[in-house]
Amino acid sequence: MSQIQLDTVARHRPFLKWPGGKFRLLSHILPHLPQKQCLVEPFVGAGSVFFNTVFPQCVVNDINPDLMNLYQYIQIVGTACLDHFESFFQPKNNNARRYYQLRTQFNTTTDAQDKAALFLYLNRHGYNGLCRYNNKGLYNVPFGYYVRPYFPHKEILHFLELSQKSKISLRCAHFSDVIREAPRGAVIYCDPPYVPLSKTANFTGYYHPFGLEEQIQLAESACLAVKRGCTVLISNHDLPITRELYRPAKLMTFSVQRNISCNSKKRVKVGELLALYMP
Repeated sequence: MSQIQLDTVARHRPFLKWPGGKFRLLSHILPHLPQKQCLVEPFVGAGSVFFNTVFPQCVVNDINPDLMNLYQYIQIVGTACLDHFESFFQPKNNNARRYYQLRTQFNTTTDAQDKAALFLYLNRHGYNGLCRYNNKGLYNVPFGYYVRPYFPHKEILHFLELSQKSKISLRCAHFSDVIREAPRGAVIYCDPPYVPLSKTANFTGYYHPFGLEEQIQLAESACLAVKRGCTVLISNHDLPITRELYRPAKLMTFSVQRNISCNSKKRVKVGELLALYMP
């Protein structure tokens, strides 16, 4: 059993809710990440994969500055952030009126501490853990109406433990730059916004638009990284277009259950694809 498997027998949930998160798919993903010196995640999101590995070095990136501000603030402040964060998880803040007040505050504040605390609050109190912005760049996820939103105390502590075990570099950059600048021989796990299953299912929840041009650019970036000795693993929907995009890679497929609408009872099995590029 590899070091990466030993370190992930007990699964660690991330401190953020994240549609499309990979916590339930770790058993499929982790065996294909060899133990090397450095892990690079260009699309970290909530970080389910990152949270369940231990590499000497990690490059954690996302294009969303609010997300990366939260990671950075926790890393810098440490456990001192917990009381401030938890102060928002009080019954008085768990109603629609207060939620929208705090959402407006999040959209107007320039204070990094408040921005981080409010991003966590909105993630746990907003609808379905969505992270969505309007055309003006304003966070616009509606209130979620949860009875008792969970405060992720132990999950934040786990992130701080990882920060002590690994040298973690936090970035907020375009994925192609992060892949191009990855150390030689690094392991790169990519969880991009997926190719839509249909023409009407085109919501990615990503901070910036991610269309076919970006999908092609990601596949090309993976091929270039392999030439520098990197191992690249990409997740996506199993579709004819993704099979074509990732043709140079070893392709592995399996089925997962997903919601197909806001009705949680409407679940279908969809094909998941893993593309493994090896030097």
